[in-house]
Amino acid sequence: MPIETVIAAAVDAVARGAQLSSDARTAALDDAGAVVAHVISADDVISARERVAWEAAFATPPSRAVARTEAGGPPSGSPVLGALIDHDRNLGTHDAWIYYQAIVELAFAAAELREAPSVETLGAVQRLCDELLARFDAAGLSRPGGDGARARSDDSRAAPPPPIEDLLAELNALTGLKQVKEEVNVLTQVLRIHTLRAKAHLPVGDMSHHLVFVGNPGTGKTTVARIIAGIYHSLGVVTKGHLVEVDRSGLVAGYVGQTAIRTGQVVASALGGVLLIDEAYALAGGGERDFGQEAIDGLVKAIEDHRQEFAVIVAGYPVEMAEFLDANPGLRSRFPKTIAFPDYTDEELVGIFCDLGQRGQYAPDPGAVAAVRAWFETCPRDKGFGNARVARNLFEEAQRRQAWRLRDVTDPTAEQLSTLVADDIPPLGASL
Repeated sequence: MPIETVIAAAVDAVARGAQLSSDARTAALDDAGAVVAHVISADDVISARERVAWEAAFATPPSRAVARTEAGGPPSGSPVLGALIDHDRNLGTHDAWIYYQAIVELAFAAAELREAPSVETLGAVQRLCDELLARFDAAGLSRPGGDGARARSDDSRAAPPPPIEDLLAELNALTGLKQVKEEVNVLTQVLRIHTLRAKAHLPVGDMSHHLVFVGNPGTGKTTVARIIAGIYHSLGVVTKGHLVEVDRSGLVAGYVGQTAIRTGQVVASALGGVLLIDEAYALAGGGERDFGQEAIDGLVKAIEDHRQEFAVIVAGYPVEMAEFLDANPGLRSRFPKTIAFPDYTDEELVGIFCDLGQRGQYAPDPGAVAAVRAWFETCPRDKGFGNARVARNLFEEAQRRQAWRLRDVTDPTAEQLSTLVADDIPPLGASL
């Protein structure tokens, strides 16, 4: 996508970041101009590419960028952001954070107009981020997860931590994962004792809360990470207990400097909770010109700088994760605990299929169950097998086939609508 299109889309996103009035939308577009101007004029040179992007996005001469910055001051002083912060503080919403993310993405897009951004340009982006986040801190607002980096945030800022018993019941109700359940139950008990000793003013050792998850996709790693985040919250390890999920694309950029900024932003969004880095091994081994190592180094520094403020879980295939832990001398010592997630057995996958049906009020008859079992028995279990994801895909395909089977039934009964039969299960080896 041409950078001009990215800039224009980001400008529009700033205007649409919340349900703004027409006057506020105009002010938001002014903010967008101030952000771009702040970044592209940071080194007092506007390149030809920056000129084209500015004109495409704002339909004004690029000289307005310098004038706008000089006249209006730093874009972090946005009155729109101030109004949204007040709104969030009063109603418990997150519109200001949505607006903040749009502004930051716009700043990154402006910086990427240069193949090799100057120190001044990167510094302008960093200062903007710091100044904007300072406004949240000054208002007493916590920072939700960074959804802009494919992050998922379960913000528990306004809610008390869930009871440990409920979290462990949710864990133990999961299909399969016997060894994983035992590991997490033991971890929970160790943390309980650690917390009780601290409350009793007894000596406690320095305990790392960072974990390594290894296993194929679809084996429940994200689900278990969310439960652990809740356990950590309940036991006081973290203050909020939300889960932020990100992968390489949310951390690594295309030039020196921006990766550190993006990594810092993701870490900031995870403070008070748990950061899950999926396929973390992709950060290592990218070659001499790859910036994954910069993200790893930034992560190690963040873990040290915020030792009591968040926990990190890194996840991926076993062999690749071992190589990842060797990518930085400080990684392996900070991730002493590894939990292995085995592939589901055929019977467990059949159980997952039936559980999906029960939640959606679909009942596979005995013939359908037998067909599902045969399907999994013949499914290759090579590296990358999708496990529960495959079961979900199979269930969704069965729903589609059932709908097609009933196409000529004018007035199907509730039983017909809720029953899956053998013909609804795709043929053995079918692609899903």
